[in-house]
Amino acid sequence: MRKFVLFLVCVFSIQSQAQQRPKLVVGIVVDQMKMEYLYRYSDDFSDKGFKRLMSNGFTFHNMNYNYMPTYTAPGHASIYTGTTPAVHGIIGNDWYIRETGKNMYCTDDSSVKTLVEGTEKEGAMSPKNLLSTTITDELKMATNFSGKVIGLSIKDRGAILPAGHFADWAFWSTKSGAFISSSFYGSKLPDWVVQFNSEKNYMKYINKGWSLLKPAEAYNESIADNNPYEGRLDKTMPPVFPYDLSKIYKESGMEVLKTTPFGNDYLAELAMRAIDKEQLGKGNSTDFLAVSFSSTDYVGHTFGPRSMEVQDTYLRLDLTIATFLDYLDATVGKGNYLLFLTADHAVAENPIYLKDHKYDVTNVPSKETYNALNKFSTDTFGVNLILSYSNFNIYLNKTLIKEKGLDLTNVKQIFKEFLMTKEHVKRVYTQEEILGATAQDYYLNFIFKGYDPKQNGDLVVLQGTGYVESIETGTTHGTPNNYDTNVPLLFYGWNVPKGESVKKEYITEIAPTLSKMLKITTPNGSESEVLEELFVKK
Repeated sequence: MRKFVLFLVCVFSIQSQAQQRPKLVVGIVVDQMKMEYLYRYSDDFSDKGFKRLMSNGFTFHNMNYNYMPTYTAPGHASIYTGTTPAVHGIIGNDWYIRETGKNMYCTDDSSVKTLVEGTEKEGAMSPKNLLSTTITDELKMATNFSGKVIGLSIKDRGAILPAGHFADWAFWSTKSGAFISSSFYGSKLPDWVVQFNSEKNYMKYINKGWSLLKPAEAYNESIADNNPYEGRLDKTMPPVFPYDLSKIYKESGMEVLKTTPFGNDYLAELAMRAIDKEQLGKGNSTDFLAVSFSSTDYVGHTFGPRSMEVQDTYLRLDLTIATFLDYLDATVGKGNYLLFLTADHAVAENPIYLKDHKYDVTNVPSKETYNALNKFSTDTFGVNLILSYSNFNIYLNKTLIKEKGLDLTNVKQIFKEFLMTKEHVKRVYTQEEILGATAQDYYLNFIFKGYDPKQNGDLVVLQGTGYVESIETGTTHGTPNNYDTNVPLLFYGWNVPKGESVKKEYITEIAPTLSKMLKITTPNGSESEVLEELFVKK
């Protein structure tokens, strides 16, 4: 009898603990989303997507990244670890490795293999290079690994890094359109993923093509459809609607889907299938689904933030989110899930567009900087001392510097003075200056938080505001300027009060806030600052 009573107490305790947490946590990251998009396109959004989240949840209008570089992989890692690249180690999408003389991709792992034949390179991925735990890792440990964690994205890094080290699965898309995973997670793909791939649901989007969702006159928040600032989806045609995706598909394959709104729709289909087949939100422990919508980034890079293509992508994403929320309400239940939506970075304006409107900035091809450094080095020292220029980092050949009897500190200073003569360069910092950063230098603090002395370069270049290191069309991101750092953050659902805040907050506050809401350990590298507004009792 005593054992039976103890058993009931244990069961009650587990169930009581489960009730203190939602059945499911859903993390949504929208790749390359400015907070301003929620204002700019508001009149054309439905009431059931972004507006539902903002009206019935909590909106942080002034959420910001606090490090440089503002790229996809560091963004996802920082959201889920609650810390910055200086700690979690993901200092770029890829970065130069001195020991090998080559670049390493953020989720490369030669010790694992793909689970889908023919995708050997695309599938050899894991979170091995992530040095901190994630909120998803901490949830796994808090539930004694009984809660499920799944990461989904078209981009491998968008699925793998949020899902963390202990994930049940991470799935990402290949050039063929199939979703794959690696041996890090299991020995074979789940049957339901195999079935999903076999259905080739992406073809319905390809066959339909891409036309404007609404009448053209509704897109008055964007510039003209045919303009000189956009790249081309179809290399043989101007960048204007409608787009014949079937034609482009025959020439470039499934890659075309990524650069349309329908890559997001395709991923949302997989997310809903995952909830169904993995029974997420149905067990006694809290589950976590991390979803990263990447097509916004592909479209943004190609067409730029003022394009009708970007606006149409967000209008369609609004409807996709509405459908996803309806699905969560129907399957997990209103009030049973906690959802947040943010972005891995924002985006710059096209500098040629700004220049044409009398703002004296321009684009700066990265090869131009690299070539200029090489020439200057040869002219000054009689030899090329530059190993690599990437992610605004300059890697010097220290071995060669020593062989030539040169003083490393002096060499750095000479390169620094040369770069400061360039119109687009605002400042240049040496490793010593970065590691000795103080609060007095606003930009240096961004670089410090994004700098790992074991992996970063000897010098870091800060571009002037408005300048962009890219080709002439489309746009990019990566700087500590506000246009790259200010992103949305919307909380919705379980225990989330209605409200809004314009107080300046930082992306590293998301993971520790979730930890306190779920009453679990904060990720081990986290700075542990929380979003206090979500804990105010009304």
